[in-house]
Amino acid sequence: MSQPTDRLWGARFKSGPSAALAALSRCPERYFRLTPYDLAGSRAHARELQRAGLLDESETLRTLEALDRIGEDFAAGRLHPTLDDEDVHTFIERVLTERLGALGGKLRAGRSRNDQTANDLRLFLRDHARTITTEVLGLQQALVDQAEQHIESICPGFTHLQQAQPIVFAHHLLAHAQSMLRDVQRLVDWDARTALSPLGAAAMAGSAIARQPEHSAKEMGYAGPCENSIDAVASRDHVAEFLFVAGMLGVNISRLSEEFCLWSSRQFRWVQLDDAYATGSSIMPQKKNPDIAELARGKAGRLIGNLTGLMSTLKSLPLSYNRDLSEDKHSVLDSVDTLLLVLPAMAGMVATMKVQVEELRRQAPMGFTLATEVADWLATRGVPFKEAHEITGALVQACEKHEIELWEASPALLADVDTRLTPQVRECLTLEAAIAARNGWGGTAPERVREQIGRLKTALAVQQEWAQSYTGFRI
Repeated sequence: MSQPTDRLWGARFKSGPSAALAALSRCPERYFRLTPYDLAGSRAHARELQRAGLLDESETLRTLEALDRIGEDFAAGRLHPTLDDEDVHTFIERVLTERLGALGGKLRAGRSRNDQTANDLRLFLRDHARTITTEVLGLQQALVDQAEQHIESICPGFTHLQQAQPIVFAHHLLAHAQSMLRDVQRLVDWDARTALSPLGAAAMAGSAIARQPEHSAKEMGYAGPCENSIDAVASRDHVAEFLFVAGMLGVNISRLSEEFCLWSSRQFRWVQLDDAYATGSSIMPQKKNPDIAELARGKAGRLIGNLTGLMSTLKSLPLSYNRDLSEDKHSVLDSVDTLLLVLPAMAGMVATMKVQVEELRRQAPMGFTLATEVADWLATRGVPFKEAHEITGALVQACEKHEIELWEASPALLADVDTRLTPQVRECLTLEAAIAARNGWGGTAPERVREQIGRLKTALAVQQEWAQSYTGFRI
């Protein structure tokens, strides 16, 4: 006859698990962070058991009160899992049984660890999607605040890391904010697909007891229950999608970080980092290093790796639930923690940087960045752009030969290159003229940049409202 055990399984075994199996099977300590979410699911399930007639009103109230006390004690650090607690579900049932006796064991009816763990992670992800959004908004706001100060600050724009055309610095900063705007949009889209509760799926076939999962789903802030009980416990595409969004956000942060490494270098001298957001060298006293940018750039790799690792785990799993799926939490917890570490530091670095406006302007025309103005000027006068491009290229060669800038070309030099290059072309060869000419929607002209900032602020306010209006369980 089997011996009583606190494990949630084992009644059909003649002996307990080996030490090696127990060590492998026990979840990592960090997984117990899901305790508050498991308690939220347990509260909803207790009410479901009351609807099913397995708990009377008094038993339900006692169970709910005990679950609340467990949550309070865990949050206050007065309650900890033991080494014998295989996972968060075992931990909570053990404590609940210690405090309620046989009543504590009733809560297991009609559910499985399979739908519990799926629910715990969904609740965690939906909660932390809002937390991450708030931190992304902080970084976006820092970019917008800086952009508003530099709507008229002209700098060189780049392609292939070569100076290309003059732009205003605000336009460049806003390009990074726009990419992060889409990252949050992806989280919003992801949440709409993830807002279905797996509770009621039980092991995989559905529960013969918890047969009104729509009620517990509503209680936990879901739009409804999952359509298919097998899919509810077996699928982790919503986890992989979250990790993709996290990885894409990490890549966008990394691109911004790379630019800060360049901009703060002696070669660029575009920005000066605040001392509170830079570090030095243990041997070279003069150094001021952009460590926040470098660390953030490096952590993009682990965010990508977390997605790749989970996708590899999922690729060959048969339906329905398999223990392989416990790896989902490792990837999620690491990605969430990484982003919540990186984002505030990046926001502080951006908010406190000092932009060297005069240096930006000095570099703006370097490398013949106004050459396109010549080609456009010719094109607007009826010269086919193919010819205009070649004429402008010849003018650049001539200016290089004489070591002068485009606007310094004499009437004679212009005519020598092509008779259609009259002295009037020099009217468009100023930084202000080049910037003002790009006044179409999305262009770098200051009036368009101001409009872009206004629209972006509206979009950020919508995303802030989404993060704050969540009715599901939050810590």
